[in-house]
Amino acid sequence: MSEKQTVAVLGASHNPERYSNRAVRTLKEKGHRVIPIHPKVESIEGLPVINQLSDITEPVDTLTLYVGSKRLQPMIDDIIALRPGRVIFNPGTESQALQKKLAESGIPYLEACTILLLQTHQF
Repeated sequence: MSEKQTVAVLGASHNPERYSNRAVRTLKEKGHRVIPIHPKVESIEGLPVINQLSDITEPVDTLTLYVGSKRLQPMIDDIIALRPGRVIFNPGTESQALQKKLAESGIPYLEACTILLLQTHQF
């Protein structure tokens, strides 16, 4: 995919040393519309933060995950309701329960590194 997308980053961090923050920065640099999601932070990299998935009111092309499977569990229904074009499970976020629900709902997903996909023009 080379067109600019709306990308929601679940587990975005305001800490520049975290991979989720680096993903927000890289997505922004590549011209994508970025929606950082964090329950308590108001702004990340100058972008307004959405506090929960159910607050997103626009179509999302890609949902990229930076939350471990235990923390993902209570969000599965909200992820399915969001109906993203695809979901990226970054290393350490794999969830068999979510992957099963995505498959049942016809939502494509992949296990990959968002930053690496962006750097290698495979995003």
